[in-house]
Order: sequence, then C-alpha cells, then structure tokens
Amino acid sequence: MKFLNPSLLILSCFVLGGMIFKSTAPTRCATLFPNDSLFVLTGDGRRIPFAMRQLRKYPNADLYIIGAGAPNSIKPARHITIESESKSTYQNATAIKKIVDANGLDRIVLITTVDHFNRAKYLLRQELPTIEITACPVPLTGMPVTRRIERWTTEYIKYIGTIMGIKESF
Repeated sequence: MKFLNPSLLILSCFVLGGMIFKSTAPTRCATLFPNDSLFVLTGDGRRIPFAMRQLRKYPNADLYIIGAGAPNSIKPARHITIESESKSTYQNATAIKKIVDANGLDRIVLITTVDHFNRAKYLLRQELPTIEITACPVPLTGMPVTRRIERWTTEYIKYIGTIMGIKESF
C-alpha cells in the first residue's frame, strides 16, 4: 500500500485548516447595546471609520482606540479613549485587559477586520478568559480578491504561530 507524500499531506492540512480558519471568522456585527464598550484595533484604515460609524449609532457607548496606529486627527472625547502605546495584537490584548480591569467591564465589543478577527479574539481570550467578547468585524470591501487571499493567508499563518505560543513577534 502506497502512502501519501508527506509534503502533500502537510499542504492539504494547511489548506483545510485555512478554510476552517476563514469559515469560523464572524462576518457580521453581533447585537450591540447602547452602553457597550467598543474596542477598535488600529492597523487597517477601515477599522476606525467603521468604529466611528458604530459610535454614531450608539452615542452612549464608549469607544477605545487601541494601538500605535491611532491617527492624531482623532482627539479623546467624552466617549473616546485612545491608547497608543501598544504596537502588536498581543500588546493590544494586554492594553485592553488593563482597561477592562480598571473599569470593571464584563462585556466588550471587538472591532477589527474580518481576516484579523480570529487571532485578535484568541489573544484577548488568553488575557480575559471570563469576559464576554462580542464580535463586530470590519468587512474587507473594495479590495481585489488576490489581496484578500494574501491577507487571509498571512493572518492564518500568524494565527498558527500564535496558538503555538509566538505572540509578541506578530
């Protein structure tokens, strides 16, 4: 009996895992509540405008802009807090943990792009195992298919590295 080539088997597992990774990412914003705490991760130009639109729908919500990519044009306001020290998704998760702990939150809304969602939620779950994390993914609209495939593949590889324990280098 002839066995499969190990390279083909590894490639098949990688592709199947990638398909599962993509299919498990949320595609729509879950139900938000008027007084929710929205946490948007910087890093993609779509995320903050999307979060600002959510804030307009829910003016009593609190918005936390997390990451070094926070633009200078956005100023902290009554419902907007900017954390600009964290430079990686792992550091974003630890910054969010500090905010959650300081404010006694038991539910947060995570806003990041759909391709980045699984890894960001995984890292947050490691830092905040008992907090309810509500999904509000930003779609990758207006992007060529080849670029979307490239982004999903990159995030999938980063996700694999993250679950293997590599957090800070991504």
